[in-house]
Amino acid sequence: MLAATGLTKRYRSGGAMLTVLDGLNMELRRGETLAIVGESGAGKSTLLHLLGGLDEPSEGTVRCLGADLYAMNESDRARHRNRTMGFVWQQHALLPEFSAEENAAMPLLVAGAGRAEALARSRARLSDVGLSARASHRPGELSGGEQQRVSLARALVAGPLILLADEPTGNLDPATAAGVMDLIFELHGEHGLTSVIVTHNLEFAERCHRVLKLEAGSADERAGSSPAAGPGGFR
Repeated sequence: MLAATGLTKRYRSGGAMLTVLDGLNMELRRGETLAIVGESGAGKSTLLHLLGGLDEPSEGTVRCLGADLYAMNESDRARHRNRTMGFVWQQHALLPEFSAEENAAMPLLVAGAGRAEALARSRARLSDVGLSARASHRPGELSGGEQQRVSLARALVAGPLILLADEPTGNLDPATAAGVMDLIFELHGEHGLTSVIVTHNLEFAERCHRVLKLEAGSADERAGSSPAAGPGGFR
């Protein structure tokens, strides 16, 4: 589903170059859940952005369903991303002037789907996350946990094969965070997803098939507590 080869990312910091990722090789198989953990600044979000085609690597390649993301121009990469990937962020990034169902429908509307179709699919995904009764509410009328569930519905509305989540529970209290993470794992199975989750919560990470720890630009991998979904491994 996703494969990175020689993935390297450098940033200029002052007068020096800072290497965040250094030659990372990885493969992610269909149906797997991968947790990415590590200290702040270790490159977790950078790796997620590169896997999602949201940033340019300094060196190396990322292939999604066999297609080289960074051999595409920006428009083709955006279309590929819209068809194959769903994203959940620590900040829910909902548009305050729109209802929950309109927010969840945005990826379809951006892709050119008709409004009626987009809203129908949005309502189905809001039902999946337990928010049918809140579909007409705007973000300011929803709790933090409800807002994050709307963002999860938005991530799934276009029927992606891959879910990329960057600290999806980072702004939630422990009880609400546990509920949102339970929902992510439940929907992972129901929608046949392949999921990558950046998290500081080691308990959540252990529920994944595999755990990748980033440290000083390098990666160390081990199995989580879920039964392995198949081989693949990082090198």
